[in-house]
Amino acid sequence: MMPSLFIAHGAPLIAIEKNEYTSFIHQLGKSLPRPKAVVLFSAHWESPIQKVSDVQQYTTIHDFGGFDPALFNIEYPARGEHQVTEEIKALFNESGIQFEIDGQRGLDHGAWVVLRLLYPEADVPVISMSVNPILSPEEQYKVGKALSVLRSSDILIIGSGGTVHNLRALDWADDKKVESRALDFDNWLAEHLNKWDTEALFHYNTLAPSADFAVPPFGKEHFIPLFYAMGAADESRKAALLHRSYRYGNLSHSVWQFGE
Repeated sequence: MMPSLFIAHGAPLIAIEKNEYTSFIHQLGKSLPRPKAVVLFSAHWESPIQKVSDVQQYTTIHDFGGFDPALFNIEYPARGEHQVTEEIKALFNESGIQFEIDGQRGLDHGAWVVLRLLYPEADVPVISMSVNPILSPEEQYKVGKALSVLRSSDILIIGSGGTVHNLRALDWADDKKVESRALDFDNWLAEHLNKWDTEALFHYNTLAPSADFAVPPFGKEHFIPLFYAMGAADESRKAALLHRSYRYGNLSHSVWQFGE
């Protein structure tokens, strides 16, 4: 069975950088079984109703500014997969999850930066999914859980975001020191993910140290893809930290694998 993944997409610069983290994701794409399709929840697609893409071929959204102009020349022309979208519709209907089909939106950088590192040829079909920061973590987990059966059909489910993502606190000039607040939060998170302690995780905002720093109100959408990816492996309830590093003082580059 295909695992589900949570992958931090960091700053858009990782699309053109060559470093420890980009090398890791690239190798991860080679080491995983070849997926039939990828279902990806992106922090950069927020919606109060779950959106499910049904696109023949995606455009590439360059939803950022102030970075290297080379980023704006990157295209990731992945195609969709209508049959998988139909399967998702059936699963959501079965679970009573409201949703809407989107036939126009392209891939934002939360999606294409990760996918381009995993599958640089853009030859794996993609179904893009929105996230809803207004839902409770338990409800976000439920959305992922509704899709868990897809993993047995060689479909890879990914949540793309960041466990510590506080853009106002970044030190763009320092890549060497890591703030204790980022480490404290990620260490707490790892402890409870490894135990699959959903009771604690669903209340991370009041229980985790430095939660307001790691997941500020204006950055909550980056943390919650974790719950979608985690829910997709509810039947096995196993978590493994595959990679963790930091940039700019506290921006976490974490990759978690859920399931087996």
